[in-house]
Amino acid sequence: MPPHVPIYLQWLAAAFFALALIHSFSTRHFERLAHKHPRHAGFWHLLGEVEVVFGLWASFLMALMFMLLGQAHTLTYLESRNFTEPLFVFAVMVIAGTRPVLSLARQGVVRLAALWPGPQNLPIYLVVLAFVPLLGSFITEPAAMTLGALLLRDTLFAKVVSERLKYATLGVLFVNVSIGGTLTPFAAPPVLMVAHVWQWDFAFMLQTFGWKAALAVLVNALGASWLFRRELTALPQAPVSQEAAVPASIMVVHVLFLAGVVFFAHHPVVFIGLVLLFLGFVTAWQQHQSPLILREALLVSFFLAGLVVLGGLQQWWLEPLLLGLLSDAVFYGALVLTAITDNAAITYLGSLVPGLSDDFKVALVAGAVTGGGLTLIANAPNPAGAAILKAYFPDNTIAPLRLLLAAIPPTMVAALAFRWL
Repeated sequence: MPPHVPIYLQWLAAAFFALALIHSFSTRHFERLAHKHPRHAGFWHLLGEVEVVFGLWASFLMALMFMLLGQAHTLTYLESRNFTEPLFVFAVMVIAGTRPVLSLARQGVVRLAALWPGPQNLPIYLVVLAFVPLLGSFITEPAAMTLGALLLRDTLFAKVVSERLKYATLGVLFVNVSIGGTLTPFAAPPVLMVAHVWQWDFAFMLQTFGWKAALAVLVNALGASWLFRRELTALPQAPVSQEAAVPASIMVVHVLFLAGVVFFAHHPVVFIGLVLLFLGFVTAWQQHQSPLILREALLVSFFLAGLVVLGGLQQWWLEPLLLGLLSDAVFYGALVLTAITDNAAITYLGSLVPGLSDDFKVALVAGAVTGGGLTLIANAPNPAGAAILKAYFPDNTIAPLRLLLAAIPPTMVAALAFRWL
């Protein structure tokens, strides 16, 4: 438990966390209020931004802590929090969402899809859902989510497609990215929290999680492609891009910046400096750039920072609830709890407890990554994908319940792979 936090404030923090969860499931209602009451539309739009929810309630909680405990105690708590992950996601989104990186990724997807004879909509859809999430094991999950969402935006969501297809695709993307980062010990946030403490290396991850995750990712992608094969093949082919080709040298520089940010993912003093240098590079070669997704990246970072602040005060009830489970039940307990809190927080709590059995450790992490696609807050990269794609949903809002229902089938596939293979 973070220092200098009295019992009554822990209860208040739990109440604020519950209110934030309720708010996150109610954003579509606020967007509708904005249309009904245009005089105060700005206020309702603010409350309807899902990326604002946790940061907003965290701000309220910190203001209350400031009034009740004073400045010193509030700053002590805030400085005990680790905001590296929100900053890292911001850095990755800004660089991975650029035209040169996206152009390079698109070229790779199109070349793989070209191996399939006939119309390309279906194979492109399959490749994005199967290949890009596994790429997250090497370029990190936030980067994979950003690339996957941008590719789906350009090849699918920008067209006239059914909401059923949109939600099913989002559910598969979220689940596949969550489990697709488990081939290595450094790419998935819930794995990062425990890999060093429990001495899980590349060979262990590949043998224990990686091949199962790769199989589940492929099954989920094939299942979605088969289910929507008629709608996908009936879509018009994407027109040839009118954008000028990006020079290979510019692509290489962008990839090097992205690699530098990923390599120094645990050192914000380095990767934030790289982002600032990158902004200078983009300004100097504007003719090869599209507008940076700074707004989306900042909103996602604010969302995750709010989750860090609120989540840091939930350990008092979350830890005994989770660690009170037997090793056979911890997988399903972690899966369910992940839906209402970040999966990295679940595994982090486990890393603090000495003497856990190997079976318990594996079940805890497997459950956390399996449930990472159920809600927007279940996995840190999810808000990044939602920020890119939400404009293609009614009221610019992704309905949490429909996302949950859409993510259940691919989550079940992942659960079967991790528990029965």
